[in-house]
Amino acid sequence: MSEAQVVSEGARAGTGMVLAPASGARQFWRRLRAQRAALVAAAVVALLVLVALAAPLLTALEGQDPTTYHPGLVDSARGGVPVGALGGVSGEHWLGVEPQTGRDLFARLAYGARVSLGVALAATLVQVTVGVVVGIAAGLGNRWVDQALSRFTDVVVALPLMVMSLALLAVVPGGFPRPVLVAGVIGLIGWGSTAKIVRAGTLTLKQLDHVAAARLSGWGSWRIARRELLPALAAPVITYAALLVPVNISAEAALSFLGAGVKPPTPSWGQMLTSANVWYQAAPQYLLLPAGLLFVTVLTLTVLGEGVRRALDPRAASRLSVGTGRRKEAQA
Repeated sequence: MSEAQVVSEGARAGTGMVLAPASGARQFWRRLRAQRAALVAAAVVALLVLVALAAPLLTALEGQDPTTYHPGLVDSARGGVPVGALGGVSGEHWLGVEPQTGRDLFARLAYGARVSLGVALAATLVQVTVGVVVGIAAGLGNRWVDQALSRFTDVVVALPLMVMSLALLAVVPGGFPRPVLVAGVIGLIGWGSTAKIVRAGTLTLKQLDHVAAARLSGWGSWRIARRELLPALAAPVITYAALLVPVNISAEAALSFLGAGVKPPTPSWGQMLTSANVWYQAAPQYLLLPAGLLFVTVLTLTVLGEGVRRALDPRAASRLSVGTGRRKEAQA
């Protein structure tokens, strides 16, 4: 919201005083706090991140780890079904144990959160970094540079993520750290949409007077991008990045489910779903827990991303406030 808008709102309110313009960050937090769904989603995401970061501490408190086998806790006569109610839930195993192996389920879910969230965040960082660099280079470059980078971006966007990821992951040596590899593959294949958004924004911004004046004064492309373009592009890029995280979590889970993601014994929610698809009747909690966590994580990140979009977009915020006002008037 500009200073003129703030002043005009103060005049319309009849307060007789000129309101001081709030900073961009203050406006963002005020709009975000006004969205209850986004706040609840942010709290859930913060809890998941806390569990992922504190996984060693939580599992040490439980007295378990994600890789130790407990063959005495599964019934070999029944094919490895956990012994006891609710999949072997007890004071020593808070969520029960894994079928066949007897590994602690809580420990594997906690460490799996580190892999799923870490891979998704790292892939998003790669996508945003490459997309911003390519998009700004295409928007500020000459016609030939723009055409070359735009056509290359179109090719990247057209690549099927799952097929290309499976192909690339199949040819990499097995000794390479798998979470790093999965994050890199998802990021390097999925940056095209970010580049298109940044290029469109750059083409619009470079027509503005202050950017044209910077070019005429002899500023280089890097200085123009850093001083004039990146601050203006921050809002759409952050918004799109927030919506990319749940997409990347789903991609990592799908790759692990297909056997091309994180390899055992490293736990991952998608990998656990791969092993659990034959246990949905004998040990349903082994399927429901990772599936439920994936669903909640993707849902809350999507809601949070939508909240960030509304908080960063003044037009969306104004539409929300107008709609709210109309509903209040209708109720009155």
